[in-house]
Amino acid sequence: MSTPKKPAAAKLVMSVFMKEKTVLESIFPRLEAVGGPVDMISPWLDFDFTDYYYREMGEPLFRRLIAFKPLMEQDALASIKLDTNKIESDCLDRNNRTINIDPGYLLSSRFILATGKEYSHRIYIGQKIYADLTLMYTKKGFKTLEWTYPDYASPAVLKFLGQVRQKYLADLKTIKG
Repeated sequence: MSTPKKPAAAKLVMSVFMKEKTVLESIFPRLEAVGGPVDMISPWLDFDFTDYYYREMGEPLFRRLIAFKPLMEQDALASIKLDTNKIESDCLDRNNRTINIDPGYLLSSRFILATGKEYSHRIYIGQKIYADLTLMYTKKGFKTLEWTYPDYASPAVLKFLGQVRQKYLADLKTIKG
């Protein structure tokens, strides 16, 4: 018999991409209202691994990854996704998104993204939201999976998430004292 135990606290990470970089500035306080103070933020990255969003959002698109200081309970991810969906819908321009926000969390062993889209490798976590196992961490670093989106497999994203993981591990040591 397995004995249930409380899951580890996780590091909230949001990927945001948009055509106009100023959109991020305008919603930044709302992101902090959801996630707390920002801990780390990536440089601007080109979002050019797919043209899927061009028709709706225009091009070129730019991305930033944002990690938040407070550690989160893993079961909060569905609510966080709903909060970020609300921010996206509040920023619509003629029914088109001006920003895409993908929240997820990082643990020492994996990186999870929240999505409203069901698929075979996604686990339902409540509130019509699924958890997507996007990356796994091994002794050799982050490992992509058959379904990992190409942008999350990019060296720049993997490097930033590696830095976030180091900070997360340091945060855990501080908590355990």
